Amino acid sequence: MKIYLDNAAATKLDEDVLNAMMPLFTENYGNPSSIHGYGRKTRSAIEIARKSVAKLLNVSPAEIFFTSGGTEADNMAICQTIDTYKISHVISSQIEHHAVEHTIKILEKAGKIKASWVSNDKKGNINLDHLEELLKNNSRSLVSLMHANNEIGTLLPINEVGELCEKYDAIFFSDTVQTMGHYPLNLKETKVHFVTCAAHKFHGPKGVGFLYVNHRFKITPFINGGAQERNMRGGTENVPGIVGLAKALETCYSEMNLHQKLIMELKDYMREQITIQIPGIEFNGETSHDKSLYTVLNCRFPHHPDAEMVLFNLDIAGIAASGGSACSSGSNQGSHVLRGLGIDMTKASVRFSFCKYNTKKEIDTVIGVLKKIFTKK
Repeated sequence: MKIYLDNAAATKLDEDVLNAMMPLFTENYGNPSSIHGYGRKTRSAIEIARKSVAKLLNVSPAEIFFTSGGTEADNMAICQTIDTYKISHVISSQIEHHAVEHTIKILEKAGKIKASWVSNDKKGNINLDHLEELLKNNSRSLVSLMHANNEIGTLLPINEVGELCEKYDAIFFSDTVQTMGHYPLNLKETKVHFVTCAAHKFHGPKGVGFLYVNHRFKITPFINGGAQERNMRGGTENVPGIVGLAKALETCYSEMNLHQKLIMELKDYMREQITIQIPGIEFNGETSHDKSLYTVLNCRFPHHPDAEMVLFNLDIAGIAASGGSACSSGSNQGSHVLRGLGIDMTKASVRFSFCKYNTKKEIDTVIGVLKKIFTKK
């Protein structure tokens, strides 16, 4: 029995999404920059997808720019905002996704900016008083804080951060890769200037995402060499991917309440059962639904001789989970998020992340495997 509990890394492609994409591979395959009928048809598909995404987020289609995914969109938001508005100070946290954290550190090392790192508690909650202090004591800043941490699930109070940024005339960018498609985002009412998306986090295809740029901001192009994406990103568009992204997001919004309820119940069930079955288990990050991403449960296991092999043993049993961000899988340094929180790194931590396709039966099987590992002498 194969069990997939690594949905924060990538999700199964929804069958309806695949069906929406297929004609763009087999029939309507023209280059959208071409002026003939084939090209006009694919150009129309892109713009229909853009309108669909914009409507769901309550923004203008002109504010949506398609990218190759969340990492490119993160880089685009940070680098081009700094370039366009001559920003010299960036505020972020040490537990951001590497697409944000590494980009900021590279820019600081190059002498382009000064970075300040807002403090957080051991659950990953941002210290809003410290954020206000940093905003107050620096010139106009770019604030880059993710809506939900991809490893521990702790949610950012995005509205409160937006209010602080407005108070001090800061530009606010939030990486919403983990929350897009899982929470209703009304960007017209949220005081955030840039957000990002990766379709493979909500049952869409890999290799496509978007950057939302509030209409009050105009940034310089990120990729040169073509007039695509209204001169903002050169290169032939991934038409099947863009159509798939829009279809996946439409599906998520139409089924959101049902799937939230289902997945919340799975997370609660696993938390309750694992607490009963494995004495000494702890959790990294917040776990309550109002403070935590409902798709993620990060477990810290008690000391045990086989603890270091827990992911390997789960894999052998046909269970997919993660020790951290899949984007950092080539690193042997462990999770920078858990280190940044001061978590005991001598204990094994595993991120389990859920989706609409998971079941309680799967959770029971996983807990049974974990119990065998941690009760074995």
